[in-house]
Amino acid sequence: MASFEIQGGYPLKGELTAQGAKNEALQIISACLISPDKITVTNIPEILDVIRLIELLQQLGVKVTRNGVGDYEFIADQVDPEYLLTDDFRVRAAGLRGSVMIIGPLLARFGKAYMPRPGGDKIGRRRLDTHFFGFMKLGARFEYNNKEGFFSVEGKDLRGTYMLLDEASVTGTANIVMAAALARGTTTIYNAACEPYLQQLCKMLNRMGAKISGIGSNLLTIEGVDRLGGTQHSILPDMIEIGSFIGMAAMTESELTIKNVSYDNLGIIPDAFRRLGIKLERRGDDIYIPSQSSYEIESYIDGSIMTIADAIWPGLTPDLLSVFLVVATQSKGSVLIHQKMFESRLFFVDKLMDMGAQVILCDPHRATVIGLNKQFRLRGMNMVSPDIRAGVALLIAAMSAEGTSVINNIEQIDRGYQRIDERLNKIGARIKRLP
Repeated sequence: MASFEIQGGYPLKGELTAQGAKNEALQIISACLISPDKITVTNIPEILDVIRLIELLQQLGVKVTRNGVGDYEFIADQVDPEYLLTDDFRVRAAGLRGSVMIIGPLLARFGKAYMPRPGGDKIGRRRLDTHFFGFMKLGARFEYNNKEGFFSVEGKDLRGTYMLLDEASVTGTANIVMAAALARGTTTIYNAACEPYLQQLCKMLNRMGAKISGIGSNLLTIEGVDRLGGTQHSILPDMIEIGSFIGMAAMTESELTIKNVSYDNLGIIPDAFRRLGIKLERRGDDIYIPSQSSYEIESYIDGSIMTIADAIWPGLTPDLLSVFLVVATQSKGSVLIHQKMFESRLFFVDKLMDMGAQVILCDPHRATVIGLNKQFRLRGMNMVSPDIRAGVALLIAAMSAEGTSVINNIEQIDRGYQRIDERLNKIGARIKRLP
């Protein structure tokens, strides 16, 4: 198990370029299973979760060619669905949350898909009901072996239908869209997710010959087609990494420019940081953050405490709540962080309190942060990364702290952030990777 040793208190200065979006990459790479033709994808983040998914596709029979960093070709003309019944598949798929995204394209093209209960971050319940209810609406048969934790979906004759999703699940919507793309007739999905990454998937499928309308809204209409072809696709920059860099700049009093952020696809993320008092400026498609010795949280018009809460798009992504919480510990003022979607994602705050932060964990979903206004620095300590997003939040805390910190289990960080230590060290960080 590798670790990071971080010398805190060093400001950064320079430019950073965000990696390709992890969440989009998992959907786009899975979608390559839906066509036998060549699909070229660029700006793929070469992080642990994505590499594992690519290896899984290779085991399924997909020909994968790496043309360069983040540039891959996929040809799925010899997929072997029987591999899904092997022990090797069960082991690989069970260790990767993103493996659930292969169900939709496999069901659409081959009429069957099997899946062990997928892994991923331990951040609370992450149910898959929306995925399977959608498949059943299209006419598939669903079975779940509770003893073995194994899902089975079969349906040779999928038919379009109307469905109202019980939740606006991003991965659920993506899976259903891929299955419906080759179903007979028209499928209407209401309460669909509409995140930029899902919009990217729909646009790519349309270039392959799908007929999807309503992209960007919560009402999608998919007219089924007989076959999808090849295409080229470029993945958006990762909004979570961009948000992490903004928070990191504020905490470490750094002057940073984040390059090529696809600003129009960031939604309310920049304004949410401004509510914490963080100055940032749009320069073309870049974000410039000046060095700030302090930042003050806004309050509501009536003077009551500000609340930062996650919501479905175009609301604030839940993946950044951990970063907002850490950044608030050194702000001037107080804020309530409300994590609605996952009931275990705030449980890393005990480590921040050990570092000297003033945080009250109200319940599994809410934490009140009393900002120290940088008058009392966090102190370095040894800790363990519990999940991807909490891991990078603890990294930000350690970089701003006095003294030396050690973060263990950094595989969790590597799952979502590509060579984060190398990239930050180039602009002034002091992070050592320990075996």
